[in-house]
Amino acid sequence: MNTLNRLFWISLLASLLAMPLWAQQHATSPVASSAGRYDQQIQQEVVKVLSSKDKWKGITPTTEDGIVTLQGTVKLYVDKLDVRRKVDRIEHVEGVRNHVQVEGNVPDAELQSKLADKLRYDRIGFGIMFNSLGLKVENGVVTVSGDVHDYPSRDSAIAIVETTPGVKDVIDDINVLPTSNFDDELRIRIARAIYGDPALRKYALDPQKPIRIVVNNGHVTLDGVVDSELDKQLAFTRANSVPNVFSVTNNLMVQNQQGK
Repeated sequence: MNTLNRLFWISLLASLLAMPLWAQQHATSPVASSAGRYDQQIQQEVVKVLSSKDKWKGITPTTEDGIVTLQGTVKLYVDKLDVRRKVDRIEHVEGVRNHVQVEGNVPDAELQSKLADKLRYDRIGFGIMFNSLGLKVENGVVTVSGDVHDYPSRDSAIAIVETTPGVKDVIDDINVLPTSNFDDELRIRIARAIYGDPALRKYALDPQKPIRIVVNNGHVTLDGVVDSELDKQLAFTRANSVPNVFSVTNNLMVQNQQGK
């Protein structure tokens, strides 16, 4: 290769290597500067939103490069969720850092007992007996698990937890069972078989419906609490006698044996 050709290729290579640096210097600077050009406008809108509700008066916002950081306190966990949703809808907001804390501390055992009492009677008249939920509370963080037969049941349970004083965070592990006419028919027939039995009819009078019936693709799980081992076995027998039931898992607990 002669000297001229060698010089040409060296010059071309140097130009190619220099292009990314040139592009970065000329392209990123305008982007970085434009990211924050709405900051003042965003900040004003956020302040306006926060001042519109007394429940958000304890929150202080800052805005940088389109990102809003919220700090301060609220009384309920749902207030923390609501303010994030509200701020996130403001024009030009690129993101929200929600560092808001929930005021107050409730002992975990007390909070779990309070929530259990509320959830036990949730959705009366809307298929309450076909939902089975579990609770775990640790440092104010509430995990809700279990199975429900429809989305309104899931949403209602989560709403109860989010609006209870002392709840710091919520983990939703609820399983919404698939829509199935076959399972719906089984639910009704099993409920009639169990709650219609003369020996078990006393449980039908309790609005919390202590025998919970979970049906998933023809497989049945019985949850809840009954008075005796005899009632537990009788509920299992009644559920298992319903045509087209594939299996029955009996998780019923006997009242005086709980915690043993």
